[in-house]
Amino acid sequence: MNDHSSLDLTFEARPQRAYGSARLAVKPVNGRTRIGTLYQEGCAKIRLPDTDDLSLEAVMINTSGGLTGGDEMRWQFAVADDCRAQITTQACERIYRASAGVADVASALEAGEQASVAWLPQETILFEGSALKRTLTVDLAETSRALIVEPVVFGRKAMGEDVRNCTFRDRWRIRRGGKLIHAEDFLIGPDAASMLGRAAMFGGMRTMATILLLDADAERYLEPSRKIIGTKGGATSWSGKLLARVIDGDAYSLRKRLVPLIELLNKKAGVPKVWSI
Repeated sequence: MNDHSSLDLTFEARPQRAYGSARLAVKPVNGRTRIGTLYQEGCAKIRLPDTDDLSLEAVMINTSGGLTGGDEMRWQFAVADDCRAQITTQACERIYRASAGVADVASALEAGEQASVAWLPQETILFEGSALKRTLTVDLAETSRALIVEPVVFGRKAMGEDVRNCTFRDRWRIRRGGKLIHAEDFLIGPDAASMLGRAAMFGGMRTMATILLLDADAERYLEPSRKIIGTKGGATSWSGKLLARVIDGDAYSLRKRLVPLIELLNKKAGVPKVWSI
């Protein structure tokens, strides 16, 4: 008989982590934008609903239902010359309390000559104790057009959720013709309540959207954008770039201004249909 009395048979329970990776490339086919290649892995899925025009709409889906510390998502999109595509999400992305580590989301976009790409995910909702690191890398050709919108919600007011402690890091790097034309790093937390309450930042508001338009005639949208934004936020424009930030007290009020702003800046494409479902 073997003696196992001296063996340590204890096992460390490790939480399951979500991982997803998806890549989509689109190409022109008889004047329409159509799928070229599609790769999906893990909990990252991409769906391509029918559209009423020549463009393509891609819907990102995270089948894990939300993210927490240690989860990873990777998204890549390539829009070929003369193509038009807008990319959105099936629903709001939820970032839940993290017992350890951070949720890591990295997205990359490419747009060729005379191409147009709109990055229009629905709101990212950060819950109490959450931690998110997010990066967005965009490579544009000299004549391409890009609209980037990223709304963020720090707790849902209608659900009585208050976010006092969370960490949110957002890093953007955008190049045109290989040259860096826009870079920003946003950090809030871990004492989120203090930062949200500062007059120079959120002034007690709990939602924010960053809007960036990169187009040769971006400056002509400045005054119409300022009329939509009003006093809760601001906009500026220079050298083929329009940058705006909008803040509000809740997600519903933010959307009431964000939707007409997207409709203005996204030309005929407007707001993705899934935003209203």
